[in-house]
Amino acid sequence: MRTLLFRAAYDRISGRLMTMAPDLEVVVLEPDGRLTLGGEEISGEPDPDVLWLSRDALGPQLQVFMDHLAGAKRARWVQTAVAGLDHPVWTPLADARLQVSNSSAQAPAIAEYVTIHALSLLHPIAETARHQADHAWKRVDFREVAETRWLIIGFGNIGQEIARRAKAFGAAIEVVRRSDAPHELADQISSQADLPQRLPHADVVVLACPLTEATRDMVDAAFFAAMKPDSILINIGRGGLVDEEALRLALDQGRPAHAVLGVFRTEPLPADSWIWDHPKIRMTPHSSSRGSLTRDRGDQLFLDNLARFLKGETPHHLVPPGDIGVG
Repeated sequence: MRTLLFRAAYDRISGRLMTMAPDLEVVVLEPDGRLTLGGEEISGEPDPDVLWLSRDALGPQLQVFMDHLAGAKRARWVQTAVAGLDHPVWTPLADARLQVSNSSAQAPAIAEYVTIHALSLLHPIAETARHQADHAWKRVDFREVAETRWLIIGFGNIGQEIARRAKAFGAAIEVVRRSDAPHELADQISSQADLPQRLPHADVVVLACPLTEATRDMVDAAFFAAMKPDSILINIGRGGLVDEEALRLALDQGRPAHAVLGVFRTEPLPADSWIWDHPKIRMTPHSSSRGSLTRDRGDQLFLDNLARFLKGETPHHLVPPGDIGVG
């Protein structure tokens, strides 16, 4: 059995990997593009059974990885470091011969990002900070999270981690997903078709779904018109979910009251975009997953899934080929 790893990833897990699977052949993709096995350079295609597309691949070496995948006739399973595989760049992974696992490693970090931004907007932190700056002894009432209702659109690993944190504060959780099966974290389950009736009741609306033909531009003028005037929209899904011009008009009309954007239709966001300076928007450059523990969780996920694969068991978080590269 042979696997292909990037040098940085191999250096992090080599000890654990050799203890777990001492007979596994590990081909290392070096930063300069060379391939090594046991410290010796090899030529030709490595033809691995298992490939790990770790976070180290999300840069210039991504195409090198994809080229080796194309030449891997024995390839049977790919572990990726990304949660959503809907971008066309992942199309080569949509191969019927492959099992492809996405990653849950970033879910806790993204859930913290969402929760912290939501709480800081629900609580009048900015107002009390202004009073402090003015040396003004003014008490400010605030809304408790336990009286809020969160509508989470998309209920995979990320959506569930968000629900877990919001529910710990006592919030009511409504989720929008394809399955209507009950879930312990959901107080109510709805479908995308139910949104016009559900949005007027939501205080926090979180977009955590993939970009598909069914969800592209889902958040349009009608969506905003149905939202509560004092609500918050948070998008950590995909930029293409939101009609950004409709968002500008909606914010100017006070519905929603605030938007937190971690993804955009065009990335990097152009320097002249209106989004940078809008007073009701908080934005970050597609970085909600950059928690201090995300990489370590990703390493452990690969090792755990590899152990399952080597025992003939099904790896966790498999993505159907039809959901890959479709955004």
